[in-house]
Order: sequence, then C-alpha cells, then structure tokens
Amino acid sequence: MSTNIPKSSYDFLKKLSKNNHRDWMQENKKEYLASEKELKSFYAQVQDGLQETDEIAKQKIFRINRDIRFSKDKTPYNVHRSASWSRAGAQRRGGYYLRLEPGNSLMAGGFFSPEPADLLRIRKEFEMDTTEIREILAASEFEKAFGGFNEQYAVKTSPKGFSKEDPNIDLIRLKSYFVEHSFTDAEVQASDFSEKLLYHFNLLRPYYDYMSAVLTTDLNGVSLIED
Repeated sequence: MSTNIPKSSYDFLKKLSKNNHRDWMQENKKEYLASEKELKSFYAQVQDGLQETDEIAKQKIFRINRDIRFSKDKTPYNVHRSASWSRAGAQRRGGYYLRLEPGNSLMAGGFFSPEPADLLRIRKEFEMDTTEIREILAASEFEKAFGGFNEQYAVKTSPKGFSKEDPNIDLIRLKSYFVEHSFTDAEVQASDFSEKLLYHFNLLRPYYDYMSAVLTTDLNGVSLIED
C-alpha cells in the first residue's frame, strides 16, 4: 500500500488554524467535506493494512468540533485530525492512534490512563519482574522509533502500596504506558507515508502481545478470560 495525505487536506488545516471560527467554516464547508472524504479514504486503507497483521474491531474518527463547555479556549474546532483503531477481542489489548496536524503529526500506541484495575495489575507485574518489558523497550528498532514510554504522566515518588526504593520504580511510578513517534510534514505528504505509518504500528506488536498476556491473567498466570 502506498498512499499519502493529500496536500489539500494539510492546507485546509493550516487555513483553519488561522481562521478558527464558525463563519469561516461555513464559508469553506465544501473544502472541509472534500478534505474529510480524502482522509476517510486514507484511514480505511490504514485499517486494511493493519488487518494484514492484526485483527481490528473498529475505527474511530475523532470529531473536528471541540468540547468547549469547560475550556477557557473557546475556539470551536480542532486544528488537527485524528483517528484510532481498536484491536478485536478481550484477549487483544492496545490500539493504534494517528494525529495529523501541520508541524505536529504523530502516531502513538499503548495504554493512556488505564483504568485503576489495569494500572494496578501492570504495576504489580513490574514489581515482580521487568525483564521482558525492558527487553521489548530496549529492542533496537523499538528504541530507535519510540525511545521509551512517555514519562509525562507519573507520580512524583511512588504509588500507594509500592516502595520508592523498588529497583523498578522508574516503570511503576508511571500512570500511562504509551509510546509515540513524530512525523515531519514532508514525511506525511510523501508517497510512502502509509507504509512508514504501518511500520511503526507493527513495531508495537511485541509490546501488545506482552501486555495482553499481563492484563488477561492474574499474578499467578491464570487466565481471567471466561471460556
């Protein structure tokens, strides 16, 4: 598969960032709809590519309208377009995320703010043994692409019930376990962008296989999935 993001779609987002109000959007609705049609075609091809190596349950395209009810920023529209793909089945954890924004495009994957039970299970696993996860993080292609977990979301010292002296506290203290990779505008608009994107998505599979095993078993390795 060799598909790029049309320059017209990027140009629309650039113009929207400078004219983020409803009157302008109404005046340029035809261009917006054309851009959305092109992007949806690209998303569909990405999903087809993911299906070749994984099982995808659904695709979600995030709305361009911002929720401004509780925000000081009252601009009505997102100046980026985003989509995600969820893996199928209770035994497959994780998903794939793409953000398209001039000057700030990226892909990401992992577990962003997991629910409390999952977060505790992950931390307990890391308290017990981090050999496998550290091998995954240190794999040359994975490390080159992602550089490790995003550490922006973490407790200051240690979570309740865990020792700050634990040798694995660097992983235990995290509140999210996701990675990301940025793309330049030139990369996004190149003819091989879909291939490059899928390459980075596929790098997540060893991590997802490991985390799926963790999150579908208890600390004794007994399956939590009902037959």
